[in-house]
Amino acid sequence: MTQTLDSLSSADSNRVLCSYVNLTNRIQVARISNVPSWYFERVVFPREHLMFEAPVEGTLEIYQHEPPSGIVLWDQFSCDRLQVHESSVVLETA
Repeated sequence: MTQTLDSLSSADSNRVLCSYVNLTNRIQVARISNVPSWYFERVVFPREHLMFEAPVEGTLEIYQHEPPSGIVLWDQFSCDRLQVHESSVVLETA
């Protein structure tokens, strides 16, 4: 399943389309909190594909439950590394 969520204002020209896939068997929380005046947080289920627009300078933080510690920061990705490029788009035909 693919989600496309919260767009930034059209005046923000440094935004990029990003893609993240939860390849684990655990529910994760994806969050971008380092962009002033904008906040992004979504639940990402196992094997779910998340597409979102974000400022190129954003950092996607991935949190997941790790017993016995609880919810922990599991990984971080720069949004410029998650950017979808035209050459990486695969179209499926019926």
